[in-house]
Amino acid sequence: SARPVQAALASAGTFAVGAAMPLLTVLLSPEAIISATVAATSLLFLALLGVFAAWAGGAPIIKATLRVTFWGALAMGITAVVGSIFGTVV
Repeated sequence: SARPVQAALASAGTFAVGAAMPLLTVLLSPEAIISATVAATSLLFLALLGVFAAWAGGAPIIKATLRVTFWGALAMGITAVVGSIFGTVV
């Protein structure tokens, strides 16, 4: 069975690591493709950290990873749409 407390602690720890990854991508990516590179690597890192959090919490790895990646992609998409509505450059 799943261990929600361990999953929550793993998620909190991986959140800090996951937040640093897009910042590193910005430093290493060519300026011309920075938005696409950050979006793609953010989803990749989100999926990898989802695997780790599911494993640490005893949850089903594939299901948890797909759920985290899907909702992350949806949040990124909504953020981009809202930014374009308000004329913010992404």
